Amino acid sequence: MILDEEVFAVVLAVSIIGSVLGIALILRPENPEPFTAIGLLNQDCKIGEYPGNVPNGSNVDLCIYVFNNLGHTGYFKVVYKIASNETLPSNTTESPTPVLKEWRLVLAHNQSWETPVKNPVYCSTLPCRPALVFELWVHDAGSGGWVYTGRWVHLYVNVTQW
Repeated sequence: MILDEEVFAVVLAVSIIGSVLGIALILRPENPEPFTAIGLLNQDCKIGEYPGNVPNGSNVDLCIYVFNNLGHTGYFKVVYKIASNETLPSNTTESPTPVLKEWRLVLAHNQSWETPVKNPVYCSTLPCRPALVFELWVHDAGSGGWVYTGRWVHLYVNVTQW
């Protein structure tokens, strides 16, 4: 009789622990730390070997990478701007310089997007060293507007005469 009570107690304990763990896994948030990411790659869509010297008025070939880990599908846009040290964006504010190009995309949760892009580069006085800035924005369905994510990448280039 004692052996039966011990076996019953062990089975009951394992059942309770298994139930608690199962409920915790079901009730926990699916994506506890949502985030987005943006990356800048070279013309071959690889890290490194970025262009250094660029003729004024030409296009720079690069690749943009975006990743969605928000826990739901998101509508994103990437904007391209030319900035200086004084007009770089921060994690809380966008760059005040004008948008020169933009790309819009829809990404499911845990999906990424990568595409080659041609970006115009120019300076009014030469030589100059601007930052090519790419900011990541997400559409807020509640307000119906775009929200700056605080995610951005940049590349400094030397702009020279042809």
